[in-house]
Amino acid sequence: MLLFEFLRLSFKTRQSVVLENLLLRQQIIIFKRKTKRPRIENIDRIILAWISKLWNDWKSAMIIVKPETVIGWHKKGFKLYWKRKSLRVGRPNIDWQLIKFIRRMQKENQAWSAQRIQGELVKLGLDVSDNTVAKYMRKHKADPEKRQRWLTFLRNHAKHIVGIDFLVARTIFFKSMHVFVAISHDRRRILHFAVSPNAHSQ
Repeated sequence: MLLFEFLRLSFKTRQSVVLENLLLRQQIIIFKRKTKRPRIENIDRIILAWISKLWNDWKSAMIIVKPETVIGWHKKGFKLYWKRKSLRVGRPNIDWQLIKFIRRMQKENQAWSAQRIQGELVKLGLDVSDNTVAKYMRKHKADPEKRQRWLTFLRNHAKHIVGIDFLVARTIFFKSMHVFVAISHDRRRILHFAVSPNAHSQ
Protein backbone atom coordinates (compact mmCIF):
# COMPACT_ATOMS: atom_id res chain seq x y z
CA MET A 1 0.00 0.00 0.00
CA LEU A 2 2.78 2.40 0.91
CA LEU A 3 4.67 1.45 -2.25
CA PHE A 4 1.59 2.17 -4.34
CA GLU A 5 1.14 5.56 -2.66
CA PHE A 6 4.81 6.40 -3.22
CA LEU A 7 4.55 5.55 -6.92
CA ARG A 8 1.35 7.58 -7.23
CA LEU A 9 2.95 10.67 -5.71
CA SER A 10 6.13 10.30 -7.76
CA PHE A 11 4.16 10.77 -10.98
CA LYS A 12 2.35 13.88 -9.72
CA THR A 13 3.54 17.40 -10.19
CA ARG A 14 4.51 19.51 -7.20
CA GLN A 15 1.45 21.73 -7.70
CA SER A 16 -0.88 18.72 -7.66
CA VAL A 17 0.65 17.43 -4.41
CA VAL A 18 0.34 20.85 -2.76
CA LEU A 19 -3.29 21.25 -3.81
CA GLU A 20 -4.13 17.73 -2.68
CA ASN A 21 -2.61 18.43 0.74
CA LEU A 22 -4.58 21.68 1.00
CA LEU A 23 -7.80 19.89 0.13
CA LEU A 24 -7.21 17.11 2.67
CA ARG A 25 -6.10 19.54 5.40
CA GLN A 26 -9.21 21.68 4.93
CA GLN A 27 -11.42 18.61 5.31
CA ILE A 28 -9.53 17.58 8.47
CA ILE A 29 -10.13 21.08 9.90
CA ILE A 30 -13.85 20.65 9.29
CA PHE A 31 -13.87 17.21 10.94
CA LYS A 32 -12.02 18.51 14.05
CA ARG A 33 -14.64 21.11 14.88
CA LYS A 34 -16.25 20.39 18.25
CA THR A 35 -19.75 19.74 17.01
CA LYS A 36 -21.80 16.57 16.77
CA ARG A 37 -22.03 17.02 13.03
CA PRO A 38 -19.22 19.07 11.44
CA ARG A 39 -20.66 22.24 10.00
CA ILE A 40 -19.29 23.59 6.73
CA GLU A 41 -18.78 27.36 6.85
CA ASN A 42 -18.78 29.74 3.89
CA ILE A 43 -14.98 30.01 4.03
CA ASP A 44 -14.79 26.20 3.67
CA ARG A 45 -17.02 26.33 0.59
CA ILE A 46 -14.86 29.05 -0.95
CA ILE A 47 -11.60 27.13 -0.34
CA LEU A 48 -12.93 23.80 -1.61
CA ALA A 49 -14.49 25.38 -4.70
CA TRP A 50 -11.27 27.32 -5.37
CA ILE A 51 -9.13 24.15 -5.20
CA SER A 52 -11.57 22.34 -7.50
CA LYS A 53 -10.86 24.95 -10.17
CA LEU A 54 -7.07 24.65 -9.82
CA TRP A 55 -6.67 20.87 -9.59
CA ASN A 56 -8.18 18.52 -12.18
CA ASP A 57 -8.12 15.40 -9.98
CA TRP A 58 -9.76 17.04 -6.93
CA LYS A 59 -12.68 14.60 -6.89
CA SER A 60 -10.38 11.71 -5.86
CA ALA A 61 -9.53 13.48 -2.59
CA MET A 62 -12.99 14.84 -1.78
CA ILE A 63 -14.41 12.94 1.22
CA ILE A 64 -16.59 15.24 3.29
CA VAL A 65 -19.13 16.07 0.56
CA LYS A 66 -20.05 14.85 -2.89
CA PRO A 67 -18.26 16.44 -5.88
CA GLU A 68 -21.65 17.61 -7.21
CA THR A 69 -22.10 19.66 -4.02
CA VAL A 70 -18.80 21.50 -4.59
CA ILE A 71 -19.77 22.20 -8.21
CA GLY A 72 -23.09 23.61 -6.93
CA TRP A 73 -21.24 25.92 -4.53
CA HIS A 74 -19.12 27.23 -7.39
CA LYS A 75 -22.16 27.89 -9.58
CA LYS A 76 -23.94 29.66 -6.72
CA GLY A 77 -20.90 31.85 -6.03
CA PHE A 78 -20.63 32.69 -9.73
CA LYS A 79 -24.29 33.77 -9.82
CA LEU A 80 -23.88 35.94 -6.71
CA TYR A 81 -20.78 37.58 -8.20
CA TRP A 82 -22.56 38.60 -11.41
CA LYS A 83 -25.69 39.61 -9.52
CA ARG A 84 -23.71 42.06 -7.39
CA LYS A 85 -21.75 43.27 -10.40
CA SER A 86 -24.93 43.92 -12.41
CA LEU A 87 -26.30 46.18 -9.64
CA ARG A 88 -23.53 48.70 -10.31
CA VAL A 89 -24.93 50.30 -13.47
CA GLY A 90 -23.79 53.60 -14.93
CA ARG A 91 -21.44 56.19 -13.48
CA PRO A 92 -21.32 56.59 -9.70
CA ASN A 93 -22.83 59.79 -8.31
CA ILE A 94 -20.37 62.54 -7.47
CA ASP A 95 -20.15 64.40 -4.18
CA TRP A 96 -22.98 66.84 -3.46
CA GLN A 97 -20.52 69.65 -2.75
CA LEU A 98 -19.07 69.22 -6.24
CA ILE A 99 -22.56 69.31 -7.77
CA LYS A 100 -23.27 72.61 -6.01
CA PHE A 101 -19.89 73.95 -7.21
CA ILE A 102 -20.74 73.03 -10.82
CA ARG A 103 -24.10 74.81 -10.59
CA ARG A 104 -22.45 77.84 -9.00
CA MET A 105 -19.95 78.05 -11.87
CA GLN A 106 -22.84 77.73 -14.33
CA LYS A 107 -24.80 80.51 -12.60
CA GLU A 108 -21.82 82.89 -12.48
CA ASN A 109 -20.75 82.10 -16.06
CA GLN A 110 -23.96 81.53 -18.01
CA ALA A 111 -22.18 81.47 -21.37
CA TRP A 112 -19.96 78.56 -20.34
CA SER A 113 -20.65 75.12 -21.78
CA ALA A 114 -20.21 71.82 -19.96
CA GLN A 115 -16.85 71.36 -21.70
CA ARG A 116 -15.64 74.77 -20.47
CA ILE A 117 -16.72 74.05 -16.88
CA GLN A 118 -15.09 70.63 -17.03
CA GLY A 119 -11.86 72.23 -18.21
CA GLU A 120 -11.88 74.67 -15.30
CA LEU A 121 -12.52 71.82 -12.85
CA VAL A 122 -9.54 69.91 -14.21
CA LYS A 123 -7.34 72.97 -13.56
CA LEU A 124 -8.48 72.79 -9.93
CA GLY A 125 -7.51 69.11 -9.72
CA LEU A 126 -11.09 67.78 -9.98
CA ASP A 127 -11.23 64.92 -12.49
CA VAL A 128 -14.79 64.96 -13.86
CA SER A 129 -15.96 64.18 -17.39
CA ASP A 130 -17.89 66.76 -19.41
CA ASN A 131 -20.86 64.35 -19.61
CA THR A 132 -21.03 64.27 -15.80
CA VAL A 133 -20.88 68.07 -15.67
CA ALA A 134 -23.71 68.33 -18.22
CA LYS A 135 -25.75 65.84 -16.19
CA TYR A 136 -25.73 68.06 -13.07
CA MET A 137 -26.04 71.45 -14.78
CA ARG A 138 -29.43 73.11 -14.33
CA LYS A 139 -31.59 73.06 -17.44
CA HIS A 140 -32.85 76.46 -18.60
CA LYS A 141 -36.61 76.58 -19.13
CA ALA A 142 -37.51 77.88 -22.56
CA ASP A 143 -39.81 80.88 -22.80
CA PRO A 144 -43.13 79.68 -24.35
CA GLU A 145 -43.52 82.99 -26.21
CA LYS A 146 -40.08 82.69 -27.79
CA ARG A 147 -40.32 78.98 -28.53
CA GLN A 148 -41.11 78.37 -32.19
CA ARG A 149 -43.43 75.47 -32.94
CA TRP A 150 -42.56 73.02 -35.71
CA LEU A 151 -45.47 74.08 -37.95
CA THR A 152 -44.46 77.72 -37.65
CA PHE A 153 -40.86 76.85 -38.50
CA LEU A 154 -42.01 74.80 -41.49
CA ARG A 155 -44.16 77.63 -42.85
CA ASN A 156 -41.35 80.14 -42.49
CA HIS A 157 -38.63 78.00 -44.07
CA ALA A 158 -40.47 75.53 -46.33
CA LYS A 159 -39.05 77.12 -49.49
CA HIS A 160 -35.52 76.30 -48.39
CA ILE A 161 -36.13 72.76 -47.03
CA VAL A 162 -35.67 69.61 -49.09
CA GLY A 163 -36.77 66.22 -47.81
CA ILE A 164 -34.82 63.16 -48.93
CA ASP A 165 -35.37 59.47 -48.47
CA PHE A 166 -33.54 56.29 -49.42
CA LEU A 167 -35.58 53.08 -49.40
CA VAL A 168 -35.68 49.55 -50.71
CA ALA A 169 -38.62 48.37 -52.83
CA ARG A 170 -39.37 44.81 -53.94
CA THR A 171 -40.34 43.90 -57.50
CA ILE A 172 -42.95 41.29 -58.39
CA PHE A 173 -40.10 38.77 -58.58
CA PHE A 174 -38.84 39.80 -55.10
CA LYS A 175 -35.73 41.54 -56.38
CA SER A 176 -34.41 44.51 -54.39
CA MET A 177 -34.59 47.96 -55.98
CA HIS A 178 -32.92 50.87 -54.22
CA VAL A 179 -34.83 54.14 -54.55
CA PHE A 180 -33.56 57.67 -53.81
CA VAL A 181 -36.08 60.55 -53.67
CA ALA A 182 -35.67 64.29 -53.06
CA ILE A 183 -38.81 66.45 -52.63
CA SER A 184 -39.39 70.14 -51.91
CA HIS A 185 -41.48 70.94 -48.85
CA ASP A 186 -43.23 74.04 -50.14
CA ARG A 187 -44.82 72.54 -53.29
CA ARG A 188 -44.45 68.81 -52.56
CA ARG A 189 -42.63 68.66 -55.88
CA ILE A 190 -40.20 65.84 -56.69
CA LEU A 191 -36.84 67.41 -57.42
CA HIS A 192 -34.91 64.25 -58.13
CA PHE A 193 -35.29 60.47 -57.95
CA ALA A 194 -33.18 57.48 -58.94
CA VAL A 195 -33.79 53.73 -58.99
CA SER A 196 -31.06 51.10 -59.13
CA PRO A 197 -30.65 47.40 -58.30
CA ASN A 198 -27.21 48.26 -56.87
CA ALA A 199 -27.07 50.44 -53.76
CA HIS A 200 -23.51 51.59 -54.60
CA SER A 201 -24.20 52.68 -58.16
CA GLN A 202 -24.09 56.36 -59.04
